[in-house]
Formats: sequence, C-alpha cells, structure tokens
Amino acid sequence: MAARPRTDDSGGGTHTLGLLYPPAGRLRDYTTMQLAFVGGVAEAAAQQGYDLLLAPAGTHDDPSFPRMIDDWRVDGVIVMEIRREDDRVERLAEAGFPFVAIGRNHRADVSGWVDLDFAGLAGGCVQHLADLGHRRIAFVNRSEQLFNSGYGFARLGDEGYTETMKKLLLTPHTYLCGDDLASGEEVVEKILSEDPATTSLVTMNEAALEGVYRGLTRHGRSVPRDFSVVGVAASPWAEQVNPPLTAAEIPAKEMSRVAVDLMMRRLRSSDSPPRHVLLKPLITLRGSTGRCQPVPGSEPENDLPDFPGLELDF
Repeated sequence: MAARPRTDDSGGGTHTLGLLYPPAGRLRDYTTMQLAFVGGVAEAAAQQGYDLLLAPAGTHDDPSFPRMIDDWRVDGVIVMEIRREDDRVERLAEAGFPFVAIGRNHRADVSGWVDLDFAGLAGGCVQHLADLGHRRIAFVNRSEQLFNSGYGFARLGDEGYTETMKKLLLTPHTYLCGDDLASGEEVVEKILSEDPATTSLVTMNEAALEGVYRGLTRHGRSVPRDFSVVGVAASPWAEQVNPPLTAAEIPAKEMSRVAVDLMMRRLRSSDSPPRHVLLKPLITLRGSTGRCQPVPGSEPENDLPDFPGLELDF
C-alpha cells in the first residue's frame, strides 16, 4: 500500500469516506446499534459534502480492505469495532493512510479517535447498584467470539466492572452472552443456577436485553422489586423493555459526528496533532433499579436465636 499526495479542497480527491465496520450479529449481519452508527456517519459525511463507502472488513486480509485502500477509492477511513491488536489499524498507520477511529487501542493514538469510557461506565453501573444495597452483582458482557477476538469495549467493560467490584470488596461474576434474545434467557439461567442469591446485574449487551428480562420473569424475579438491571445501552433499546432500563447512553449520532469532524480535520490539516475524545455519559435513571431485597434464605441467621417469652438480663 503506497501513500499518495493529499489533494486540497479545490476539487481533487474522491469526496468519499470509507467506513470499515464488520457486522457483529450472530448471523454476520449488522445489529440495530451498528446500523445507527452507519446512518450517523453517512449523515455527518453528507453534511460535509462527502459520500460514504461501507466495507465489512474486520481484518486487513478481508478482500474489501485492499479494494478500498489500495485503489484509493476513498480520501480517508473511519475504522470501527477496534480490537486490542487490530491489523487494520496497523496497516493504515504504517502506510500513512488518513484514518480516524470510533474506538481505540494503543496504535490508534497515532490518529484521532472518539470512544466511550466503557471501563468507567461499567464501574459506575456497579457503584449505582452498590449504593442501592446490592452486593451480589453479575456482569453480562458481549459474545465469547467478540471478547476472545479482543474487541476493546468488551474488554474495557469487563475490566471496569471487575476493578470496581474488587474495590468494594465484592466478588465479581462475569458472563459472556450472545447478541440475541435466546442468549439473554440462557445467561440468566446460568447466573441464577450458579448463585441463586444474585439480586442485580450490569449489562453491556443490549441485543440480549429482552431475553434477560424474560429469563428473570421465568424465574419469578420482578424488575425492579426483586432484581435490578442497569447497563450501557442506546435509548431505543433501553426504552423498549418494561420497565425501561436505567442505563448510560451510547450516543451513536454524536460519536459519528465527532468521528467525521476528526476526519475532516485530518484531511484538511494532516500535520496537526491527533485529537482524542473520550465520552462518559451520565446514567439515566429509569425504572429497572431499586433497593436491594435479599433473596429469602440467602441472609445469614442471627447469632442469637429468639426465645419467645424469655427476658434476658445482661
């Protein structure tokens, strides 16, 4: 891959941006959340007078990657679904091809990026539940495939949850979960079979959210009376379940706009230092969390039993 000279704003270039975005759905399709990002990037690019070319490349050897990059079909690339070790980012950085990222890893620092503070958000969710008296708090992450391939948000969320649980002297229990309704039901079955006294969970898997609620209902756990759920989720997902999910928002439209702005800055001033934007949305309180109500039989018995009719004189 050979870099070519940047064209200026006088009419050169393709006036097209590339979006490297592999589908994350169970059937290798785009999830609703991913489609929100695609739409957000396309809208922001159009406002800048650019078209958008979408490629599903998750690695540099995906055929769509060299077609987009080697042939210079685009002026710059926005990379998504960043992994801890991501050969797409490596190739782009080595070639000097203009790119920015939605997400981040150590190599992406050579260019601009925008990301959510997933570790901080997961930790904030744990703290919210702890403040309500919950001590047995599970964590429902994304799929095993995404986690094992090193996806940054899944790893960062796990780290934030685990670190906060340990700081609070609580025992972490993490679960990987597929991005679908059935997997949500299955993960609740696993959580409650391993620790029936669990009273709450944090989730970063919005696609499995409805299944999580169904699983709790099947086990006789009413949200939020018997069980609290909090997560990181876009508002359409958070508001479509009943009761609505208390959650930190994933601002897809805002992140897409920032990424395109960073790309324009990169194209118009290639020598300017890269800008990094880390967002930490506040948790929006809805209806899915409440004070901890211990599961009957899960609390330790009193050291001194009651003796009706007997007065003790100390």
